[in-house]
Amino acid sequence: MSTSTPEESRSSDDVCTPDALLHSAPPRDVTPEDLVMAAGRDVTPKTLDWARRKLESEGTAAIEKLLP
Repeated sequence: MSTSTPEESRSSDDVCTPDALLHSAPPRDVTPEDLVMAAGRDVTPKTLDWARRKLESEGTAAIEKLLP
């Protein structure tokens, strides 16, 4: 078993990507269907209405709250 700390075992060029540079949203516009599926719900008229309202109020950032 190694006794080194995680910082000691990293090479000098091994750096973490800052959270601000990580994106999980698709590179195109998010559709209501995308949001419903990301929420793990079935695509129905009711969930599509929910997704449309959420996208209108929060924009495409709404999907960022659902995806890791």
